[in-house]
Formats: sequence, C-alpha cells, structure tokens
Amino acid sequence: MRKQESLTEHLDWPLFGALLTMLLMGLATVYSVAYNEEAPSLFDFSEKYGRQLFWILFSLFLGLLVFLIDSDIYRKLAIPIYASTLVLLVVVLFMPAVHGAHAWLGVGSFGVQPAEFAKISTSLLLAKYISGLTVKQQTTGTVLTASSILLIPMALILLQPDAGTFVVFTSFLFVMYREGLTFDPILLKFVNAIPGVRYKETWVGSHFIPILFALVVLSVVTLLLDSVQFNISLFGLDLELSGSSGVIFGLLLIYVASWLIMQRFSTRRERSRMMVVLTLGLLIGSLLSFIVDKGFDMLKTHQKDRIELFLGLREDPNGDDYNRNRAMAAVGSGGFLGKGYREASVSSVRSNHVPESETDFIFCPFAEEWGFVGVVVLFILYFFVLFRIIVIAERQRASFNRIYAYCVAMILFYHFAINIGMNIGFAPVIGIPLPFFSYGGSSMMSFSVMLFILLKLDAQRKDVLR
Repeated sequence: MRKQESLTEHLDWPLFGALLTMLLMGLATVYSVAYNEEAPSLFDFSEKYGRQLFWILFSLFLGLLVFLIDSDIYRKLAIPIYASTLVLLVVVLFMPAVHGAHAWLGVGSFGVQPAEFAKISTSLLLAKYISGLTVKQQTTGTVLTASSILLIPMALILLQPDAGTFVVFTSFLFVMYREGLTFDPILLKFVNAIPGVRYKETWVGSHFIPILFALVVLSVVTLLLDSVQFNISLFGLDLELSGSSGVIFGLLLIYVASWLIMQRFSTRRERSRMMVVLTLGLLIGSLLSFIVDKGFDMLKTHQKDRIELFLGLREDPNGDDYNRNRAMAAVGSGGFLGKGYREASVSSVRSNHVPESETDFIFCPFAEEWGFVGVVVLFILYFFVLFRIIVIAERQRASFNRIYAYCVAMILFYHFAINIGMNIGFAPVIGIPLPFFSYGGSSMMSFSVMLFILLKLDAQRKDVLR
C-alpha cells in the first residue's frame, strides 16, 4: 500500500519556482509589448495580455489536476493518449487553413494545436516502450518500432505543414541514443549482407550524434554549393558541377584517397572494415546530398526563401528577410541595460516593426527592454530549468520516469535554442514559441502539462521499485 502523504511533500520546489518565475516574466512581457492605453487592465480578456493571463491560470489548473492523478496512470494510458493525438492530427488536416497551415482545431476564437500535445503523448509512449526493453531486446524490430513512434506524428505534422514542430520532434532521437537505442541492428544487417563481411557492431551506429551533425553540415554544404558553378577537367573530361553533384564528387575523391592510403598503412582486416564504413558514408552522403538538392526545389516558395536568406544565398532586408532583420535590430537596440519596462520602440505591437513580437519573437521586446543584463538573467533561468530536469531524471528509480524527463529536457532545449536563434539570426524563421513566454494557449497548456507530469512522476519516485 502506498503511504498517504502531503500533496507537496516531495514536490521539486526549485523547478516549480522557476516555472512560476518564467510565467510571470512572460506575462509581464506580453503585457508590455501589447499594451493598449484604452484597455490597461490585465483582466481585460479582449486584449492579448488578458487572454494570456487566462491561459496561464487555466494551465496551472490543468497542472493541478495532473498532479492530483496517480503517476502510474501516465504509463498505463500512454498508448491511448498517443492514439488520441494521432486521431486529432488527422482530423486537423481537414480543418480550414490558418496562416497557410491546417494546424488548428477550434470554434470561433478558441483554438488548439494538436501538434503541441503530440509532444507529450510521444514522450509518454516512447518512455513506456524503451523502458520495457532490455539490452538483448534492442534489435532491428525494436529500433524500427521506436522510430515509428516518432515518424508517424512527424509525417502528419509535416502535412499541415508545421516545420517548427517537425524539427522539434527530432529531439527524441537524442533521447533514444541516450538510452542506448542506436541504429546498430539495422546497419549490421545491411553490412553483414555483403559477402565475406561479418561484424558484431558498426562504427556508424555507435557514433550516431557526431554522424547526425556531419549529415546536417553536409546538407548545408549542398545548399550553399547549389548556386555555385565550377568546371573540372579530369582525364580529358570536362565536368560541370554544382549542388549535389559537387558534394558527391568530393565524397568520391575522399573515398579514393582513403583507399589509396589504407593500401599502404593498414592490414587487410582494417582495410575491409574501413572500406565498409567509407562505402556506407559515400552512399548515405550521396543520397542525402541528392535528396537535399532535389527536395529543396519541392519546398514552398516562402520556405525556400527563409532557408536561402538564413544561409546568406541572397539578401532581401526589407522583403522576405524583414522579420529576422527587424528582430536582430530590436535585440541590438536594447544595449547593455535596456530601455526600461514598456519602453520598447522597435519591437512593440504599436510600431509593428517586428511582426509576431508577442509570439515567436517575444524575445525581442524582452531584450530591448532589459538589455544584455536581462538576457543573461533569462538564459540563467532557462539553463537552471534544464539543469534541474536533468537532476530529476538522474535520481529516478523507474526508467520510464528517467526517459520521460529527458524527453522534456530535449523539447525545452530545442524550443529555447531555436527560438533565440531565430531572434538573433542564428536560425531560420520556422515558427517556434519560447516556452512559458510566447503568447498562445496551446503552447502554454502543453508546456505546463508536460512539466507538471514530470513533477508528479518525481514526487512519487520513491513509490516505485525500478
């Protein structure tokens, strides 16, 4: 029998306090940026700051309900919760488009984004599935199953389309890697299908994160070379290369050079092993380069424009790149100490110099008002939250709790890093809110519920055996 204890006896007060602090700071920033002299009351629900207050109070109410429910329910109902969000992601595709995306369910002015809650359901199911595996069960089938848990909602979200949430879902890959669920089983089957080759592990699967980073770099290089034309004369042949063809040619040269070096300085077994790795690298790199080059042409015009502007392939400061340009100007205008509360001029709703300054670009008015010092405080607060979540994750007895905690940490980190990157020109504009700051009901509710589930799991961590 579980002992009856106080509701807050094992609540992680540092994390809860940081959550309340962020909510208050976010509300103050929304009030400042959207202030209306004709309706100054914070409780005027016709204004954005009034509605934001409502969403905060409603989210805290949902959080209280979450905290009252026994923590076992989240593991037991992970599959039904996941299935329900998939149904909503399908239904939303048939709803009228809002800002060019079929992402909202609602009536009148009240609407929610199922994709926001899909992050929670995917975290729960992924934690349930991986926590039930042993080391010996990490086979091709289990890796594909875990990957499918991510890919199904990602595919539905991409159909909306919602590029920002799609990118956030890639954070779960790092959680899989953290739990030892690599792609070794799949790669081993491919490698061992080669005659005369028998390996027990692959270098590729064991180095997933650096390889993922290398593939991202390769994708960027492919796009950068897309606008560059250069001719090469080789063995009497004149080659004209650009984009993917240039990357593939470079990979081929690396492959040949590596083969020649290994013939001189390695044993037959080492050569065999390295040639398999290099061949896989050449094939995967060439395929990715080709897909990026051709897939880029299939993107919508505004999506291509954002990527080209971010990579510096073209400039349009007063056109397609207006948002990012104005955002960087607003952040820079804050200086060291800022202009003061409600003194933002570049990023206020009234000036309209920074569109969506109360949602995706909420960091701009905050930086303009509080300057570099305020930004440092904000960064410390977010890093403290991430650090606290990791501490909570590592003290869990149940692997389900630990995996869910790391899912929450990665989701928050992605949102924080990409949103700030959008505001200072380090990331393309893909529409990602700043957790607990940006105006909006769906994101506020989903982040709050996500964190309160973690607080509840942690509060009952001593009641589980493993």
